[in-house]
Amino acid sequence: MGTPLRRMSPWGLCLLWLAGALFSCGQGAGSDPAESRPVLHYFTWSDYVGPDIIQEFERRERVKVVIDTFSSNEELLAKLQSGATGYDVAVPSDFMVAIMIQQGLLSELDQQALPNASFLEPHLQALPFDPERRYSIPYLWGSVGIGYDSAVIPTPPDSWAILWDPRYKGRISMLNDQREVFGAVLRSMGQSMNSTDPQVIEAAKERLLRQKPLVKTYTSDHYDQLLASGEVVLAHAWGGPVARAMAERPSIRYVVPKEGATLWADCLVVLRTAPQKQLAMRFINYLMEPQVAARTSERLRFASASRQARELVNASTRDNPAVYPPLDQLDRLEWMKDVGRGIRLYDRAWTELKMQ
Repeated sequence: MGTPLRRMSPWGLCLLWLAGALFSCGQGAGSDPAESRPVLHYFTWSDYVGPDIIQEFERRERVKVVIDTFSSNEELLAKLQSGATGYDVAVPSDFMVAIMIQQGLLSELDQQALPNASFLEPHLQALPFDPERRYSIPYLWGSVGIGYDSAVIPTPPDSWAILWDPRYKGRISMLNDQREVFGAVLRSMGQSMNSTDPQVIEAAKERLLRQKPLVKTYTSDHYDQLLASGEVVLAHAWGGPVARAMAERPSIRYVVPKEGATLWADCLVVLRTAPQKQLAMRFINYLMEPQVAARTSERLRFASASRQARELVNASTRDNPAVYPPLDQLDRLEWMKDVGRGIRLYDRAWTELKMQ
């Protein structure tokens, strides 16, 4: 049987073609163009990237970025170990990068696709957990120390010992992070924060148990607000939130104790199971653009790993020791490392601390 189109006049064929074209346009007008875009899945810390920065990348690359968040390195690892797939880029901290490399969770980076990695600060170019940067690029970095209210404590504290001072009972906060909490007390004891000696870790736990009645809360999320409101006057802290508290309460200060503390870096990685590896490389390179990195640093009050971004941020940010640790302090800061099976000692001691 012949097709009806063959029996139509040229004028009829033209009308039919026009109707079909109009129908197709109508269908397209009702669809969402974003649905056909490539999608990048970004697994990062809560509130760690500004919406404007994401939107700019989406416009530039004509893609969609979907963000999922975690609240600790342990949560990040647990989710990936449970079989979660589909993530392209993640932001683990230094010691967690080492663990993820060991467990085969990361893809090697294409260095040719990351020209902005050439702008890294000199002291961040060969880090102990990934010295050749085969799997990770440092993104943000800083120190752990003590945020305090100078209106209440006029003499700058120079030791972790002040966190055991009974005069400030109920006005002290500690990070809700087992390695950081034990790291602080271990350094106060003259020990490495990466100790795996059972007796040393037990002694650290006993010190923390003696401190616990003085502690208002263990929190990693809102101690900047507690400092700004005056609810706490001493906070075991990452520097960035202390810098944010300074903006609301000018009497807030920050110090790294003389016994030493943590030097940390959060890193950009591509996961081995990433569906969009090349797009992931472009996203990492974009985040490391000096102007983009400087905007992130200003917003979060964390130091950018880009030395060019350092020059672009406001002087008040660049010169704030809570944001950019003074380079002459680096020799008393220590990288947190993967302690292997020793983590079981920390897990048990942390559980016992929290349960009592």
